[in-house]
Amino acid sequence: MPLDLFRIDERLLHGQVIVGWGMRLGLERYVVVDDDLAVSDWEQDLYAAGLPPEASVVFLSLDEVPSRLPALIRAPGPGAVLTRSTAAMRTIAEAGLLEGRRVNVGGLHESAGRRKVLRYVALRPDEADDLRAIEATGATVSARDIPTSRQVSLAELLDAVE
Repeated sequence: MPLDLFRIDERLLHGQVIVGWGMRLGLERYVVVDDDLAVSDWEQDLYAAGLPPEASVVFLSLDEVPSRLPALIRAPGPGAVLTRSTAAMRTIAEAGLLEGRRVNVGGLHESAGRRKVLRYVALRPDEADDLRAIEATGATVSARDIPTSRQVSLAELLDAVE
């Protein structure tokens, strides 16, 4: 089974993703798209330390997305693509890699310029624009912190921002 979870979460690999999503979906592999982590071996080791022994992780920069991510998406075994920002996921979408897929907004927390939409999602106007652009490529965008919680559509998210 190819990668199925495409998630935007500032914390990337953390308990909610590894345990909540990973165990529920039987995830065996993770692809983290983040320019800073892609060049930092010690941070990669830190993030990977929380994974179960049978799980693997690949760290990619945004520049590597067009050449490496398509094969990683198609490779066997259930997995997830994680980005820290809406802009990074938009880059993946605009590379034509998210058409027909579901994108989960799972952890964008309050900070300067962000408006709280849900307990676990706060958005700036540019991030709302990114989410619209992702959906315009043929993906479905929604928010859900854990697999068993209610899915919140992009329209509901944007209504709360505007």
